[in-house]
Amino acid sequence: MSQRHANLKGLAFISPWMIGFTLFTAFPIGMVFYLSFCDFPLLQSPVYRGAENYRQLWNDPDFLKSLGNTFYYALLFLPSAMILSLGAALLLNVKIRGQAIYRTLIFLPSLVPLVASSVLWMWMYDARYGMINTTLMSAGVHNPPNWLSDVRLVMPALALMGLWSVGNTVVIFLAGLQDVPADLYEAAELDGAGPLGQLLHVTLPCLSPVIFFNLIMGLIGTMQIVVPALVMTQGRPSHATYFYTYFLYDNAFTNLKMGHASAMAAIQFLIILALTAIAFWTGKRWVHYQGK
Repeated sequence: MSQRHANLKGLAFISPWMIGFTLFTAFPIGMVFYLSFCDFPLLQSPVYRGAENYRQLWNDPDFLKSLGNTFYYALLFLPSAMILSLGAALLLNVKIRGQAIYRTLIFLPSLVPLVASSVLWMWMYDARYGMINTTLMSAGVHNPPNWLSDVRLVMPALALMGLWSVGNTVVIFLAGLQDVPADLYEAAELDGAGPLGQLLHVTLPCLSPVIFFNLIMGLIGTMQIVVPALVMTQGRPSHATYFYTYFLYDNAFTNLKMGHASAMAAIQFLIILALTAIAFWTGKRWVHYQGK
């Protein structure tokens, strides 16, 4: 078989993916960047207007507010989710009776659709009849907080809700833990390392590629957070939960300003791309791959 024939055969095999990627990923991304420079009220043809959409967004206070809310949520949720999921994976990696049951219980909440879990947590956070405040009143707290109406508490409440469904991340960490070579633990134990020393000098370095992967995926997910705010708070109170993607959604489907929404989507794409690039750049210092 000639090299050209082999190349054509390879291209034929990957052509379904290439066609799908072009039609459903590359082309839409290109259209978003094009429409971000247009006035496009959805029901009319787009009209090119240069960088006017970007200028208007920069002067819109809701733009910076929504961006700040999103970063604040990411700072609250992402470190907590990483620590909690890693801790849960370490516990689930211990060989004890009923281990499979515990793993299933940790993973099950991640299977619940986000809209359904948002409704569930909205009921739990209810100021008068919610399970959380009812429990607090039973414990002697006479004036429990109104979680979803307090500017100071609503964002931590949403972040806490997000921690309920870290099962996917726990499973990935657990798979990484089971791939750590056992002889490294034996060597560390011979050198006098205790459980903490083995965790710091064996487990975490070997797990660093998995930590890096979960960090990138978590970063992408938190920068696109919108469903809990749509279902539970509608951006209230005082726009404290008015996330960036919520603002984009309002521009696109409430105000029918597709040009503005496309500009926001382009900015969001570039922000996530920049944060991912920074993560890859810093990852060179702390991510260790086996065999390198």
